Amino acid sequence: MAKKKNVSTIERVSALIEEQALTKEDLMGYLRQTIEIRAFENNISNLLGRAVLKGASHLYAGEEAVAVGAIGALRDDDLITSTHRGHGHGHAHGDNAAKSVDDKQVHFNKMMAEVLGKSGGYCKGKGGSMHIADVEHGNLGATGIVGGNIPVAVGAALVQKLMGTKKVVLCFFGDGACNTGNFHEALNMASIWKLPVVFIVENNMYAMSVPWRNSSVLPNAADRGCAYHIPGEVVDGMSVLEVRGVVAKAVERARNGEGPSLVEAKTYRYYGHSHSDPRAYRTKEEEKKWKDRDPINMLKENMKSVGMLSDEDFDGLNKAAKAKLKTAMDYSEQSPPPDPSELKTDVFAPFHFTVKDIEAEANLREKVRSDEGMREISYAEAIQEALQEEMVRDGRVFLMGEDVGLYGGAYGASRGLFKEFGEWRIIDTPISEAAIGGAAVGAAMAGMRPVAEIMYVDFTPLIMDQVANQGAKNRYMFGGKTSVPMVIRTEGGAGRAIAAHHSQSLESLWTHFPGIFVVMPATPYDVKGLLKTAIRDDNPIMFIEHKMLYKTKGRVPEGDYTIPLGVADIKRAGKDITLVTYSRQVLNALEAAKILSGEGIDVEVVDLRSLKPLDTEAIVKSVQKTGHFVGVTEAYENTSFINEVMAVVNDQAFDYLDAPMVRVAASNVPVPRAEILEDLAIPNVQRIVAACRKVVS
Repeated sequence: MAKKKNVSTIERVSALIEEQALTKEDLMGYLRQTIEIRAFENNISNLLGRAVLKGASHLYAGEEAVAVGAIGALRDDDLITSTHRGHGHGHAHGDNAAKSVDDKQVHFNKMMAEVLGKSGGYCKGKGGSMHIADVEHGNLGATGIVGGNIPVAVGAALVQKLMGTKKVVLCFFGDGACNTGNFHEALNMASIWKLPVVFIVENNMYAMSVPWRNSSVLPNAADRGCAYHIPGEVVDGMSVLEVRGVVAKAVERARNGEGPSLVEAKTYRYYGHSHSDPRAYRTKEEEKKWKDRDPINMLKENMKSVGMLSDEDFDGLNKAAKAKLKTAMDYSEQSPPPDPSELKTDVFAPFHFTVKDIEAEANLREKVRSDEGMREISYAEAIQEALQEEMVRDGRVFLMGEDVGLYGGAYGASRGLFKEFGEWRIIDTPISEAAIGGAAVGAAMAGMRPVAEIMYVDFTPLIMDQVANQGAKNRYMFGGKTSVPMVIRTEGGAGRAIAAHHSQSLESLWTHFPGIFVVMPATPYDVKGLLKTAIRDDNPIMFIEHKMLYKTKGRVPEGDYTIPLGVADIKRAGKDITLVTYSRQVLNALEAAKILSGEGIDVEVVDLRSLKPLDTEAIVKSVQKTGHFVGVTEAYENTSFINEVMAVVNDQAFDYLDAPMVRVAASNVPVPRAEILEDLAIPNVQRIVAACRKVVS
């Protein structure tokens, strides 16, 4: 019986090798990678145990066959997205990208240094164990958010389809991510667009301590593929050869334009979820059963069975891995921690505006105000012009969102563009806000300039993980080695009697996060120039339009122009009060200033235009002149952005104030439906006038 079993094994292994056209060199490379990943992880476990390594680190030991086999099926220019348990993915992908022995050592060094938080790491020590990335070579990064990378992979795959690159994206995630909304939204989106992405579930049987059987009635995560009409296949995740074979077919399918696949690799992590996990939910017998099928030993025995590995070869690989690990540790120990000066670097991509640009826009602004013969268009028309001009100027710009095609999205602002640019430049999406946000992040990181629309700002909390945790932080976490040039267009504010779920002003949620800009234009001139700037900028930008401004008209020059971010506009000069506001409240502020001028009170109206970056210089300079400050916002009084502006004045212009600052904000209640209550809930001209009288009284 033993002989028959051996022959059967030889035949099966030979068939797998022949089917995949693998050479001895290929197999030696895969075995080397599995050994190196194991050595890397065991070393980290040792460092954690000795408290040399601080922070969370989720070890990949036991799962090596999945990363090595799956990534072994890729071309050098294909892409991956990874997870918090991502060292194996990072090593296999980076090792394949490195062509020489020396380059492979450099890659190993950078991996180790990054885990240890050293400046010589891939991300300069800013990402650490859970956030290793090498975007330049196609590793779009790991994420500490379960399932957070799945929509990002969809966005990256969308770019490959739009650009016709024939590249494929592998998206790794664990069984726990299969129960997140990101999983379902992303698979559906990838399926309907037939995107070149392969979703790989590393089912290590436990999401932290919860076994798969307690989180799904289906025996296999792959069974969920049928819900999205994509193939789902289960593979032995302890076998490099079997993983590679299944993934290679899925990759070929994706490359041929046949769409995504869902591959579930049944595997097992040898360590706990993290270092602090005692694995009390598992038995020693269960662990031994899986370790008897260890990925290294399985590949070793497979290769020996067909005469492609000797004991000397195997010993040589182990010795080389130890030497490679020692070199990586020596490099990491010699690499200094990040310099304190690095604390605030890499948060934003550089600005492209110069002092000359700022002066030129100021001159254009004055011309717009003085030229009574200049054309007037609506706020919505200005948005449409900006989008159309930027899409003509740059083929990387595309629109995506709910109903952005035929109906033109918010107030029809993109209506008409669908006919001009077609369905793959103006992309109607499912009602899947998280997937829209994440796809925009992935598309931006993969080389496009997406403009994604979220119908109401009230819905933007649904994209917060993707945009705030991935898009806004990736540049910093990845050591400044990526940019995320994307715009989220949305509409906010009250005034249409549609109650609390469609009437909020939530800009302060977005100003809170480092790495994302927030723009809120008040006029047609501002909205066109700022939207064009936002699309060209290399940072994520939350672009919030007020729903009551779309019909308002104003002077807008013909031709191309942009408005620098972080430059406020003095909409009305005055000497008695500095009134700082933005968006729709600029119009109320100007009306209030007109009333107050009849009483001999001269109000200077400062329109911030962009909240981040904030023009603190303009605010402080105005307060120094007037000695009085009133801030107006349609956001809730509690923690509204105008409170931050007041803090700036307190820090930088307190000595110039002749009276306490006053703010006018929305009541701390959900926006009511009834018009009479809605009008009471938000600032109006009368309240602004009263606040100004109070501050000079």
